[in-house]
Amino acid sequence: MSTIDLTAGNFEQTVLDNEIVFVDFWASWCGPCRNFAPIYEDAAQEHADLVFGSVNTEEEQQLAAAAKVTSIPTLMAFKKGALVFSQAGALPAPALAQVIAAVRDFDVDAAKATGGE
Repeated sequence: MSTIDLTAGNFEQTVLDNEIVFVDFWASWCGPCRNFAPIYEDAAQEHADLVFGSVNTEEEQQLAAAAKVTSIPTLMAFKKGALVFSQAGALPAPALAQVIAAVRDFDVDAAKATGGE
């Protein structure tokens, strides 16, 4: 599955309707964003069971502000509707693979039960 464009209109529903959603906040003028894009797209192809979304921060400035994105690229991961990862900066492929594995393994229900959300 390839990445999907997320907007203010579909962001929340996408996060709530899917168990795991990765979101890349980017802009066309951002060099590190352009470098990260093929890595992110490859991960989306490799992990077709997960949702990989992209937010163009130029077109979706209010959404980026609501997500408290202050630098790009920023990668966020949501599991069962909860934000479980957020980091600015382009990741190399091995680091992205580690993040994906960690999010898959993360027990969000246990974290919520202990107040660790």
